Amino acid sequence: MDNWFKSPWFVRAISLAFAISLYVFVQVEMDQYQNESRLLPNSNADVQTIENVPVNIRIDGERFVVSGVPEFAAVSLEGSTGTLTATARNQNFDIYVNLEGLEAGTHTVELKHTGIPDELNVYIEPKTIEVTIEERASKKFPVAVDYINEDEFPEGYQIESSQTEPQQVTITSSKEVINQIAIVKAFVDVAGVKESIDSREVPVKVYDARGNELNTRIEPSSVNVSVTISNPNKTVPVSVATAGELPDGYSLASISANMDKVKVFGTSDVLQNIEEVKTEKIDLTDLNTSGTIDTKLALPDGASVSGDGSVEVTVELERNKTFKNVPVTIENLDDGQDIAFINPETPEMDLNVIGNVDNLSKVSKDDLRIVLDAEGLDNGEHEIPVKISVPDNVNARGEYEQVTIDIS
Repeated sequence: MDNWFKSPWFVRAISLAFAISLYVFVQVEMDQYQNESRLLPNSNADVQTIENVPVNIRIDGERFVVSGVPEFAAVSLEGSTGTLTATARNQNFDIYVNLEGLEAGTHTVELKHTGIPDELNVYIEPKTIEVTIEERASKKFPVAVDYINEDEFPEGYQIESSQTEPQQVTITSSKEVINQIAIVKAFVDVAGVKESIDSREVPVKVYDARGNELNTRIEPSSVNVSVTISNPNKTVPVSVATAGELPDGYSLASISANMDKVKVFGTSDVLQNIEEVKTEKIDLTDLNTSGTIDTKLALPDGASVSGDGSVEVTVELERNKTFKNVPVTIENLDDGQDIAFINPETPEMDLNVIGNVDNLSKVSKDDLRIVLDAEGLDNGEHEIPVKISVPDNVNARGEYEQVTIDIS
């Protein structure tokens, strides 16, 4: 053994073997380190994460549709500052899932990248995803128009009709999703709208029977909607409504509004039940003079008029006043004839005078005359009609319409 160590060739062989073993050991450790560095960021290198990177799909779009692919992914880049900064700033790379060559069904696939420099380590979140590939189907559907904020649609206005251009859209998705489609609608906001809508561009929405929105491809994705809006109206008479009774001694000569008719606005359903519009009730209980009263129209629910609905009501009151023992005058009695009153027994009677309150206040007993015309009457008993003379603007009714007299 001692002789071996003294041999230069033996020492050289031992040194060579040691060197080879050391090289192999170092190489194995380096490979393991590099593999691990691909899994974990290097604490000594710069790392930058880019959020919301779009995920592209590579698939035969003419045959298939796919679900389960996230719209965005988070990409972490590790490497030297210069390369890392330029790559993150420019983002000239793609994150994609390659589904080409796969058939319909559910698959677990990995998100991949292209366009990122080789010297950067790349970490994508999520790394793998589960996708479902289905056969593509297309079908035409008519577009219905629906309305939002109808509670803010002006009162009295109504929607007459609506139409879309185009009237149909083509919806593309999987056969299963196509079979679930129950509603295809374009929603129009009618809050505060008083004029017809002409060709408003509105997006199209697709729903299943439960009202869940379906994610589909719609062509075109929006339609032009036109809506005819009207404000129906009807002209009807105006009448004055009253309540209560006038005080004793007063009567209602006339009561009228300052408008005979009014144009009422409302939906067709509301207008068909309106034949006239009354004012709010005028309380007669405390009225003792003629004049005007400001009030409003009592409009039915859902009806409206131009302006605030104010109306002026003119009230004409009459008052009854009795004048006692007004003398009866005999006219055209022939000379030599005498007259005796049979019914009434005295040449006087009471008069009930009726007139406007203001006019009646100016009437006195001296303004009243009761006349009997005896012209051409022979001796004997006669019934003569009573003629009453009163000032203008008042009327009178006597205690008797005719008088029985005896001429001798």
